[in-house]
Amino acid sequence: MSDASALFGEETASPAPLRARHALLKRLADVVSLPASRVNAFERAVTGDLLVEMLRLATPEERRRVAARLAPLAELPNSVSRLLLRDEPAIAGLLIEQCASLTDADLIGCARDAGPEHRLMMASRRGLSEIVTETLFSFGEMEVIEAVLRNATARLSQVGLEAVVALTRQHPALSAPLLKRPELRPAGAYVMFWWCGPEDRRTILQRFAVSREVMQEVSEDVFALAAEEGWADPVARKALQFIERRQRNRAAIGKSPFDDLEQAVAVAARDGLSRQTATEIAYLSGIKPLSGAKILGDPGGEPLAILCKATGLSRTDLHHLWRSMRRPERLADGAAHPDWERVQITYEMLAVDRAQTVLRYWNWSLSSALTPELMRAIREGEEDAVDEYSAPEWAAMMILGEDLGR
Repeated sequence: MSDASALFGEETASPAPLRARHALLKRLADVVSLPASRVNAFERAVTGDLLVEMLRLATPEERRRVAARLAPLAELPNSVSRLLLRDEPAIAGLLIEQCASLTDADLIGCARDAGPEHRLMMASRRGLSEIVTETLFSFGEMEVIEAVLRNATARLSQVGLEAVVALTRQHPALSAPLLKRPELRPAGAYVMFWWCGPEDRRTILQRFAVSREVMQEVSEDVFALAAEEGWADPVARKALQFIERRQRNRAAIGKSPFDDLEQAVAVAARDGLSRQTATEIAYLSGIKPLSGAKILGDPGGEPLAILCKATGLSRTDLHHLWRSMRRPERLADGAAHPDWERVQITYEMLAVDRAQTVLRYWNWSLSSALTPELMRAIREGEEDAVDEYSAPEWAAMMILGEDLGR
């Protein structure tokens, strides 16, 4: 006996005519379908209970006809909807796809109690709420998740988005539909950048590399206030470091063996990029060595273009830095290597201010938010230890989780 037969207790042999049953099922479905002016809520509920008892012993075709009859209703007895939503996909789908009166509770119950086929049909339903899409995401079914992402009428919560952002690392096919979602914010996009392919990286930079001009305008006088206080408040200092227009660290020049950032890059191009030179380039660029290592070690190379554009380095400096890492510039036939060509395009397409936003967000999440407690949580995989309200902490967990967990 099939699962559906076990659920509904279907009779396997019934030679007697079933015209009375067919007629009664139709009449009860008609009563349930009556407007509120003809039947009150209690009468509808009792009729629904009786209908459920008959449907449990009905054939799939009988249940299908009843489902088709009830799907357009603006009000449906809960007992009937619960039963039919857990029926075979061909029957439950009539309600999932057509019944506008289903509540979030109805849909969540169906998602939890039914199977993958039900959830896949539900993923394409119009007007899914945040709590329903979160529930669908929780099963980790890639086909269902992708269908939800492609459903333009579905609404996604930030909790649900963060879960999908994490999944894109192991399931790259989710990246493209996720990047088209209006709910996605720069925090999630900047995190995804590290493991996305070239096309998705280009999309991220075109859509999410935002300007800080408004923040700079409203906080212009605050810089003077912070300076009067001797930059004593670490909270204000970190925020202002993110907002300010200057990217390079002037204080680092006095401690560096190099005259400026350009000289450090030129030496790296001549002698190769050593650990010490890479550290100095990071400090002179106004970022921490951990951020610099992540950028310089990226196999795609686009972060290198972002670093150069944000710090005011020229195209020649970008070439020197690329050469310092012994990265390929030409193919065997003499044509430009695709990686090097893509890095140059990335450099040209970004404005300085927007490149600085991306660079500073990476540095913020990879260093400023990286407390000893968070480092320990990342190494041990303790996601509960991450402050759910801190975008930089969450970003650091996503970006470094795999690297530090090895």
